[in-house]
Amino acid sequence: MPVHTSQGTQGNRGRGVGLGLAVVSAVAFGGSGVAAKPLIQAGLDPLHVVWLRVTGAALVMLPLAVRHRVLPRTRPLLLAGFGLLAVAGVQACYFAALSRIPVGVALLIEYLAPALVLGWVRFVQRRPVTRAAAVGVVLAVGGLACVVEVWAGLGFDPLGLALALGAACCQVGYFVLSDQGTEAGDEAPDPLGVIAYGLIVGAALLTVVARPWSMHWSVLTDTADMNGTSVPAVALLAWIVLIATVLAYVTGVVSVRRLSPQVAGVVACLEAVIATLLAWVLLGEHLSAPQVIGGVVVLVGAFTAQSSAPVKVPAEPVTAGGGAERELSTRGTAA
Repeated sequence: MPVHTSQGTQGNRGRGVGLGLAVVSAVAFGGSGVAAKPLIQAGLDPLHVVWLRVTGAALVMLPLAVRHRVLPRTRPLLLAGFGLLAVAGVQACYFAALSRIPVGVALLIEYLAPALVLGWVRFVQRRPVTRAAAVGVVLAVGGLACVVEVWAGLGFDPLGLALALGAACCQVGYFVLSDQGTEAGDEAPDPLGVIAYGLIVGAALLTVVARPWSMHWSVLTDTADMNGTSVPAVALLAWIVLIATVLAYVTGVVSVRRLSPQVAGVVACLEAVIATLLAWVLLGEHLSAPQVIGGVVVLVGAFTAQSSAPVKVPAEPVTAGGGAERELSTRGTAA
């Protein structure tokens, strides 16, 4: 009997630690937009900010890539998908959207991804979804209509909204890729290794697209304006690389090891709330009452859709790794 009590206590402690790490990850990811936008407004192209973020994080994670150097031979398509969708696609679209629309709006649109995944499951894979999941989709779309104020004739830049939706679509593709990440009976790859190689692949792709040799490097030696306060540009970049990317990904992965993907995914929804609040406080991006209400509805819809999605029950080794891969797709992010 004491053994069962001890195991229960350890399990509760492990879940508590996992929950704390998931919150840390959401906070870290949520701060990426408010650190990136001043750099963009200071003169850096959004793609150049993404390139700096991904390349810097790839260099930090390089030791893990060396440790898992067998992955490029065993899972090349999985790594390519991570790099193209979860790293390059999501972040490029999200950061480009930041240059045209508020941080909170961009991230709320990106969080339509869990609802869009259900559309893929229902209409492409032709698998059934629950009624609650359908309600979540309706709530998310209705909330989004309030966020962009459709009654006012699309209150935000249409291209910015399209870019934010592109980030959400990249997350959908990444969800689908994560679902195909392992074959039956195979051991899932270590998610930290997948992150490291995803960053490397993303950095390589973004180097071709962003052409960093044309970047205004002098911006990094100056200061950037954050709602009237001058902040060293290099400090903002360090935050984006070390906190909003490396720390955010690693704590997110470890949290999934201690929690179920569903629980960790629900905590990830805090990212949108945190990003909106930080943008309000640090950047002065005030949203109207209907937009705030719409944002809450989007989050409720995303939460409902995600928590109602069908859950596969694979073998135990796959659950550990595959769950972490799925959780990574909820972070993109991002953002």
